[in-house]
Amino acid sequence: MTPDDLVAHYGLEPLPREGGRFRQTWAGPGRPDGRPEGTAVVVLLTDGPDDFSALHRLPADEVWHFYLGDPLQMLLLAPDGTARTPVLGPDVLGGQHVQLTVPAGTWMGARVAAGGAWTLFGCTMAPGFTYEGYEHGDAAELTARHPDQVDRIVALCRP
Repeated sequence: MTPDDLVAHYGLEPLPREGGRFRQTWAGPGRPDGRPEGTAVVVLLTDGPDDFSALHRLPADEVWHFYLGDPLQMLLLAPDGTARTPVLGPDVLGGQHVQLTVPAGTWMGARVAAGGAWTLFGCTMAPGFTYEGYEHGDAAELTARHPDQVDRIVALCRP
């Protein structure tokens, strides 16, 4: 199985601004505010230098799920100023996660862990994702708030 096989199988398309290739696999019924009750996506990232999930935050919790491939290194910048670097992957007894909830308002970004080639993962939200709720990270603002994470932040930001 290769990334190209997965792109063809799932009909993955480029994910605007954030990066990677994705396909929405589910959207629940609409709510009175226009958002869907929930959404789910499948996402593929490779080890390409520009292929990463750029730092962003959302107004609702988002659950990330590991499916296939190599581990995924995440960066989470919480509203309280703390930072975490969890890894999604199959080695749950070694500290990796097959499922991880990112709390609403947390800056999140990810890339294939060093030495890996690709990762297939999913994200689920309730209420569901809308582009209006997506906030793209700014490297200057985030490094000012998290000076201990400068290298990681710069590596996960896009203009």
